[in-house]
Amino acid sequence: MRLSSWLLFPGVFICALSHVTNCEEQRIPEEKLLVVTVATKETDGFRRFLRSAKHFNYTVKVLGRGEKWRGGDYMSAPGGGQKVRLLKGALEEMKDEDKIILFIDSYDVVFASGPKELLKKFQQARHKVVFSSESLIWPDRHLEDKHPHVREGNRFLGSGGFIGFLPNIKEMVSSWTGKDSESDQLFFTKIYIDPAKRKSINITLDSKCRLFQNLHGALDEVVLKFEDSRVRARNVLYDTLPVTIHGNGPTKLQINYLGNYIPNTWTFETGCTVCHEDLRSLTALKESEYPLVVIGIFIQQPTPFVTVFFERLLKLQYPKNRLRLFIYNQEAHHERQVSSFLQDHGSLYQDVKLVGQEDMDAPASRNLGFDLCRKDKDCDYFFSLDIEVVLKNENTLKILIEQNLPVVAPMITRAGRLWSNFWGALSAEGYYARSEDYVDIVQGRRVGVWNVPYVSNVYLMKASLLRSELIDYDLFNSHTLDPDMAYCHNVRDKGIFMYVTNVHSFGRILSTENYQTSHLHNDLWQIFENPMDWQERYIHENYTRIMKDKLVETPCPDVYWFPIFSNVACNHLVEEMEHFGKWSGGGNVDTRIQGGYENVPTIDIHMNQINFEKEWHKFLLEFIAPITEKMYPGYYTKAQFDLAFVVRYRPDEQPSLRPHHDASTFTINIALNQVGLDYQGGGCRFLRYDCSVQAPRKGWALMHPGRLTHYHEGLPTTAGTRYIAVSFVDP
Repeated sequence: MRLSSWLLFPGVFICALSHVTNCEEQRIPEEKLLVVTVATKETDGFRRFLRSAKHFNYTVKVLGRGEKWRGGDYMSAPGGGQKVRLLKGALEEMKDEDKIILFIDSYDVVFASGPKELLKKFQQARHKVVFSSESLIWPDRHLEDKHPHVREGNRFLGSGGFIGFLPNIKEMVSSWTGKDSESDQLFFTKIYIDPAKRKSINITLDSKCRLFQNLHGALDEVVLKFEDSRVRARNVLYDTLPVTIHGNGPTKLQINYLGNYIPNTWTFETGCTVCHEDLRSLTALKESEYPLVVIGIFIQQPTPFVTVFFERLLKLQYPKNRLRLFIYNQEAHHERQVSSFLQDHGSLYQDVKLVGQEDMDAPASRNLGFDLCRKDKDCDYFFSLDIEVVLKNENTLKILIEQNLPVVAPMITRAGRLWSNFWGALSAEGYYARSEDYVDIVQGRRVGVWNVPYVSNVYLMKASLLRSELIDYDLFNSHTLDPDMAYCHNVRDKGIFMYVTNVHSFGRILSTENYQTSHLHNDLWQIFENPMDWQERYIHENYTRIMKDKLVETPCPDVYWFPIFSNVACNHLVEEMEHFGKWSGGGNVDTRIQGGYENVPTIDIHMNQINFEKEWHKFLLEFIAPITEKMYPGYYTKAQFDLAFVVRYRPDEQPSLRPHHDASTFTINIALNQVGLDYQGGGCRFLRYDCSVQAPRKGWALMHPGRLTHYHEGLPTTAGTRYIAVSFVDP
C-alpha cells in the first residue's frame, strides 16, 4: 500500500523498497514550482514577503494587483473568498500538469527556507495536496468532530498556505461559486472533512508544521533558531523547521518580530543585512531639492534644558528653508524660551506656526500638525519631536529620510536605564511588553533597523501615508489609550510598519519627573534627574581632559587651578543668587551658622538658602573629589561641608577680605565672572608664600588647603562686581 501511494505522484519514479535511499535523486525539479499569492495592494508586509522570496529564488505570480479588495476583514470575521476566485481563474490558464503550486498569503508571511527543502518535504508528505495546519478551528466550531484525527500534531486545516499538483488544486477549487466576501477557510475545510473529496483530491495536513507554521495558537511553540548566517523558526513542540511562517489572525506583531530576523534580515555573523537596501540618498541633491519637512515640536509638561533643545534644533544639519515648524506649547513656564527662539531664529525657517493650550489640548495639537502636512501638497515628511528629546546627532533628520521607511524612529534611551522610545512587543491589552531582544537592542548588542509595534517621542513619517492610508483626521484620540498609543494602534491597523533604528547613536530623553519651576534657572537643580545633561550644560568643556592633557596649573605651592564650570553655569549661579537677593550684611553676627558668629564675614548667600546644598554636594562629590584625590595623593574625601556660599565683592560694599585661615581641610574657590570685563582688581594672596593669583579665570577653581599652611586674603576689587563660589570641604 505504501508503494502504491508513491504512484500517485506524476513525474516521480517508483522506488523499490530495497532502494529507498535512491529516492533522493528523484526530486521534483525546482523549476516546476510556482508560488501564487494574492495582493491587491503593495503593503509593507507584501514587500517583506517578496524580499524573502527573492532571497531564496522563488518564482512568484501575484494575483489581484490593482483590484479592489472585497474579501472582507477576516481578522475578525470570515472572508477571503476573493482569493479563491482569483486562484481559480489563474489556474484555468495553466496547462502543465507536472507543475507544483504553492498558494500562500503574502501580507503576513515570510519564507524561512528555499524551494529545494519545500519540495523535499512536500514529497515526503506523500499526498498530492498539503495544507497548513492549526490547533484552533475557524470559522465554524461545529465542524470540529468531522475533522479526521491525527496521531500527532495539529488537527485543523489552515487556508493561508497549501501546496499541491496543478490538476489536484484545479479540481479542488473548481466547485467555487461563492462571493468574494465568503470564507475561503470554510470552503477548503468542507472539502477536507468530506472523506470522498479528501480521498479524490488526495489532501493531507502538515500537522507537525514541517512546511507551514501558522502562529495563531502556536506562539509558545515557536522560537528563533540562529544558524550560520541565517535564521530559522523552530517549532519546539514537534522539533521541526517550517519553510514558511504565517502570522495568521491576531499574530501580526509576532510575524513582524520574527521577520526582523528570518531568513537573514539580522544574524549574529552579518548583523543587519537590509539596513542599506532601498535607501533614499540625499547626497546628490541641491539644498532647494531636499524634501520638505514639517517639524512638529510638542511641549506638554515643564521640561528641563528647553533652551538647549532649541540650540540643538538650530544645529540640525538640514536646509532650514526646507523646514517648516509647528510648535505646540502647553506650558506657560516655557513661553519665554519659545518666543526668544522664534524672535532670534524663526525667520530662518520656511514657515512657523505656534499654537498654545488655550487653542487646543495635546491630542488635538498632534492631529492638527499632521493635518497641516496632509493638506500641503509640498510636504514630504512630518518629523514629530517632543521637547524632552535630546538629539545629539546633528544628522538625525537626514539619516531617517535616507532610510526611506514609512515610519521610522531614531532610538533614544534614558541614561542608566532600560527605558527607550520604542516597545518591542505589546501585551494582550495593548500595553508595553518586553520582547526577547529588547535589552540587546537598547544596549546596542544588536544593531539594525527593527520593525516594532510602538514608537514615541521622536519619529519621521512619510506624508504620503497621511494622504492615503491615514486620511482620518483624528489619529491621536482614544477613550482607552494614551495619544501616542492611539496613534500607533491606528498605524498598525492599516498594516503600516513602524521601525526604530539603532544603527547610529542619536541621543537620549530627559527625565521630567520632579522638575521644579520655582527658581529662576531651574536646570541647575537637575544634577540628580538628568546628570549627563547637567554636566554638558554646566561643566567646563575641558574638564574631562584635565588629567589627560595636564590642564591643572600650580600658581602657588599646593594651590591647584583647573577648569570646572562653563560660562553658562557661572552666569546662572550668579543670576540665581541675585534673583534670590537676600545677601548677608557682612557683619560678624550671622544667625545662619552654628554659634551665630562669623569671625571673617563676607557679603554672601549660602547654598542652603536657595535649597541647593544637596545639588552642590553632588557636584563636589562628582567633579571636585576626583581632582582632589589626584592632587593630594592618599587623601580621600566625601566632600562634606558646613559652609558653601557665593560671595559678592564691590568697591563700595565689601572690596576685599582680611587675612585668615579657612575652617576646612581644603577649600574650593570658583571664579564666577571675568576680570577686566565684569570687574577690576580682585584675586587671592597666600601670605606664607607671598604668592598671588591676581587674574582669576571665569569658571576655573582654585583648590588649596584650608588650615595651618595657607593663610590667605582676598585682594581688593577696585571696580565692578566680583562673584566667587566658595566651599569649605571636610571641616
